[in-house]
Amino acid sequence: MTLRILVVGAGIAGLAAARGLRVAGFRPEVVEALPATVVPGAGIYLPGNASRALRLLGLDVPLRPLGDLIFRQVFLDQRGRQLFEMDVAGLWAGVGESRALSRADLQQVLLTGVGGEVRFETEVRDLQVVDGAAKVEFASGGISEYDLVVGADGRRSMIRGRVGLGGPAVPTGQIVYRAVVSGGPPLTDWTAVLGRRSQFVAMPMGGRRLYCYADETAPDTPNPDDPRARLRELFEGSGGPVPAILDKIEKVQVARTDEVVLPAWSKGPVVLVGDAAHATAPTLAQGAAMSFEDGYVLGQELRSAGGDIPKALRAYEDRRRPRCAEVRERTRERDRTRDVPPALRDPMLRRRGVRIFTDHCRALVAPV
Repeated sequence: MTLRILVVGAGIAGLAAARGLRVAGFRPEVVEALPATVVPGAGIYLPGNASRALRLLGLDVPLRPLGDLIFRQVFLDQRGRQLFEMDVAGLWAGVGESRALSRADLQQVLLTGVGGEVRFETEVRDLQVVDGAAKVEFASGGISEYDLVVGADGRRSMIRGRVGLGGPAVPTGQIVYRAVVSGGPPLTDWTAVLGRRSQFVAMPMGGRRLYCYADETAPDTPNPDDPRARLRELFEGSGGPVPAILDKIEKVQVARTDEVVLPAWSKGPVVLVGDAAHATAPTLAQGAAMSFEDGYVLGQELRSAGGDIPKALRAYEDRRRPRCAEVRERTRERDRTRDVPPALRDPMLRRRGVRIFTDHCRALVAPV
């Protein structure tokens, strides 16, 4: 069947949606406001359900040589003493491998899977629904009509605002720091050092590099002018691999995290995927996984509905909403656990950490 489909955004969610639609037999157009030369920095951790979704999208083979596999997650207190460890390979057995890799490498895999040209530096200026079709005006002045527009333009989605699907993203109060370190201490495991309302996570990502992610709960504090200095201040005196990593960190990306919670993800011929629909804090590392799953399910439901777009979008949302809500609730729960004062939190995690943190992911073992 021939449907005119536009995917707005060529980040993880947009490229996953484009791939899912192609796997289902459609040929979407993909536009991205940024130039092709803007390459995502830092790294990314993909849990087992993300690997399964990539397998469903037919993109697991090009991923295999990239990054490093993660078999264990080790949690340490601020002084570097072990709280507990999780058998990640066991948790995701039969689902998929867990892997840390460069975001740029993942982006390249997704780009090759689109199967058509992404129109970079192509910004959507306006979108209106006219007689059941989506009329899209581009910043270049061109206007086109589509049977379906997929808004994959992130947590600050312009598409979401244009069609009235919800207001702005809501800040979580977290500041996150990301860095890639070369020449740091040798790490074989995903390793977290839990501080006071903060954590520092490091993991091998291939090429003798470490991907480092840290966050702090600081709702009333502005973003630091010098993120590297703030990381040093925040984790001064920490144990485990942190001191050796801090010595090697050169460049740190800093960002605020937001949540997006909407009463509906679609309106007429417009649907939202990924962070535009259901952003959370990145604590569970499920953002990419949910986007991969969104893309696959959207394509399958559109094909099953025989091109009946309203029917397909209802089915897509019915399948995806409970799972994304589960991720949001477990993310909030893990953040609350992390923010318990260490004197109470650390003994609790030594006794029950494996069970608590395994439960956060258990529902995601189930099929997409």
